[in-house]
This record gives sequence, C-alpha cells and structure tokens, in this order.
Amino acid sequence: MGGGILDALLPPTCLTCEAPVGAQGGQCPNCFGSLAFVTAPLCDRCGVPFPHAGAGIPHLEALWCEACVTAPPAFAQARAALRYDAGAKALILPFKHRDRTELAAPLARHMARAGADLLRRAELLVPVPLHRWRLFRRRHNQAALLAARLARLSRVPHAPMLLRRQRATQPLGELGARAREAVLEGAFGLAPGAPARLHGKRVLLVDDVLTSGATADACARVLLAAGAAEVMVLAAARVSDPRIERPA
Repeated sequence: MGGGILDALLPPTCLTCEAPVGAQGGQCPNCFGSLAFVTAPLCDRCGVPFPHAGAGIPHLEALWCEACVTAPPAFAQARAALRYDAGAKALILPFKHRDRTELAAPLARHMARAGADLLRRAELLVPVPLHRWRLFRRRHNQAALLAARLARLSRVPHAPMLLRRQRATQPLGELGARAREAVLEGAFGLAPGAPARLHGKRVLLVDDVLTSGATADACARVLLAAGAAEVMVLAAARVSDPRIERPA
C-alpha cells in the first residue's frame, strides 16, 4: 500500500532519463537496453571481456588474458556486472559525483547477479577505501555503499572501515604497470584489529569501476598479508582492455 501511495504522489521515472516507468528504481526499456553486461567469453582470472573466445589463452582449464598469464594478480578472481561504456556511465557517474546515492541499489542488484558465485564463496565484504580528503569532498564512498547493499542482498557480513587508504594517489589511467605499482606502494593499510577479523577468511573486495586492476591488486596484497585466505573482486563496471579489443 505504501508503494502505491508513493507512486501516486511521485510517479516512478527512469533512473537515468526520467521517462515514466512501471516501478520506482527502474529504467525505461531504452536505457536498460543500452547496458552492456559482461558475459562470457572473459578472462577467468581478472574478468576482462574478450571480443571472442580465441582472444583468450588456455590456462589451467580456463581462459586467461595475456596480462594475467604474464603477471597474475594477487586476487584470485574478479568479476564485473557491466562494461564501462555510455550506458554504465549514465548510472555510475551520477552515483559517484552527483550524490545520486539511490543508484547504489540497482547497481548492487546487477553486481549480485554477475558475482553470484563469488558471493556464495565470500565470508566478508570489504570496500575499496577513499582517502579521507576525497571522502570529505565527495561526502560518500561509492564502494562502501555498494558493499552495504550487497551485504543486504547476500547476507554476507561487510566491514566498511577495515581497509584504509593511507595516502592520496594520482590518477592511474595513463601509467604503465610498473608506474602504477610505484604509485600504490604503501597506499593502503588496515584498521587496528583487522588481522583478527581477516584470519582465514575468503574476502570479496568491492569497487565501482575496475580499470587496470592495479588498485584491486594492491588492496588484495594488503589483505592477504594480514591473513585473508583468498581475495576476490566484484565491481559494478569493467573497463575493457584496448589491447584485447583492438582488431588484429
């Protein structure tokens, strides 16, 4: 009944274009149709999508990308719900930069479907942290909001303050692999008492966008060093690797 009253007072509109929709918190057919979900074929390790199965390298009865074969990340597996293109950006950028915190709910639902296997294995959800000055400017940590929603959906406990960003870092987009490692060296740490919480646990690291995987890798190394049994990664969206997507 409450939902019906709300719909009468505030008719439901699309989350991204404000066209009329059937229920609160949904998207119209055009906007939903613009979402590109990450599906197979993809790298079994880092989750980067392949344009075709032949783009992967057979490895341990799975397909890995060349980057994971050459230098496997510290995390065991990563998955993302959406390709980071125009459709995903229409949800993620307002959520991240314009205080549209209600977008955490639909994004988390997409993540729960894409990462169902990871959530079944996970024993603790940990969001990628923001540095305190960035958190002050943005007023919320989008990864923490997603982790809280995923905890509700999956009933896996989450620890929003366990992992800390100890210093601010520059954007990593234009940097090579070694430069990223140098920038992130010592950038992450743990809250007091974290090793006891982590010991022997399978941890699922949560973020909004997975780009090169360098941040997730740095976080995973800290969690593993503190006693986590395994670290997996789940993101709302995944940036495609141009080296893989580029036609041969």
